[in-house]
This record gives sequence, structure tokens and C-alpha cells, in this order.
Amino acid sequence: MLKPFLESDRKEAGCDEVGRGCLCGPVVAAAVILPSDYANAFINDSKKLTKANRIHLVTEIKTAAIAWSIAEASVEEIDQINILNASFLAMTRAIESLNIEPDHLLIDGNRFKSKTDIPYSCIIKGDGKFASIAAASILAKVYRDDLMEKMAVQFPGYGWEKNFGYPTKAHREGIKKLGLTPIHRKSFRHLPDQLNIEF
Repeated sequence: MLKPFLESDRKEAGCDEVGRGCLCGPVVAAAVILPSDYANAFINDSKKLTKANRIHLVTEIKTAAIAWSIAEASVEEIDQINILNASFLAMTRAIESLNIEPDHLLIDGNRFKSKTDIPYSCIIKGDGKFASIAAASILAKVYRDDLMEKMAVQFPGYGWEKNFGYPTKAHREGIKKLGLTPIHRKSFRHLPDQLNIEF
């Protein structure tokens, strides 16, 4: 069972993002405030759950949460400000979209930068330690995976329905054969051998 809170006497929002290592598509973040007495043994780091379990938990999380939000930073923003800053931007948007302002943020990872003045704690591998961060990771991943599955229909041949934009062999073979799509991140290295690719 993951920890329900860092401190019990405040509204804590867990925040996580997905898609930083992808070659295409937005980076997606979620923020979740859970009741301090909430407990669910099935909530865990989204990467450790099956797709079916993640989808089932989305409804549970949204129902149980005091507040939740999902936000994106676009491919264009990633290329303009870099993926790390775009990740911070997506998390900030998710936090600012909550209908209740949290007292404190639990941020997955070792650093965070934001214009929000809400105090925060960075927690390395926090999605495997705190329920609210894990819940945020689940919401963000299910949202982004669904988005990339839809993009796979629009842009077939890259295997996004399975790799969701990550740099797998199938994805890179698609780039070699078909070139880049409008949702590929132009600032990323798409192929190890740096083939000339039409943007």
C-alpha cells in the first residue's frame, strides 16, 4: 500500500507527467488531491499496472478524488522551451486547473520549476511511494495512451498504438520509411544514425 500523504493535516496534490521520452506527441501531466484517509491497494506506479487495471482505476480515482486535472504541453512548446521545461509547464497547468487549490504539492522526480507559489516537495520515484502521485501518473498515462492510439489511426506505420511514441524499433523503422509527421518533436534526435529527414 502506498503512503496516503506526506503530512496529514493539509491538502496535498500529487503531480506526475508522462511522455518525456517520446519522439512525438505532447507531454501530459495530471494532478490529484486524494482524501487523507483514502486507501486503495491497487493504486501504484502506472508503469507497474496492466492497461486494463489502469483504465479501471481512472474511474475510481476520479470518483474518489477531492480534485483532479489533466493538462498538456504541445509539441510546439516542447520544441520551443525543451522537454524538461515543457514537463514543468504541463504540471503547472494541471495544478492550476484543479478546482481546489492544494496546500502543498508532491512532485514526482528530483526537481520542479513553476510560476505557482504553492510549496512543494520533490520525491524521487514518488509514483511508487505516494498514492496521490501514483493516481496522477495513472490519469496522465491513460489519457496520453488514448491520444496516441487515436494519432496512430491518423498516422499509421509508426506503431503508436503499441509504443505510444516512444523510440522503439518499429517507430524508428516508420520514420526511416515514411519520414516525420507534424506531431514529431523536431528538437529530438529521431534516429541514432541521424539520417536526413524531411521536417
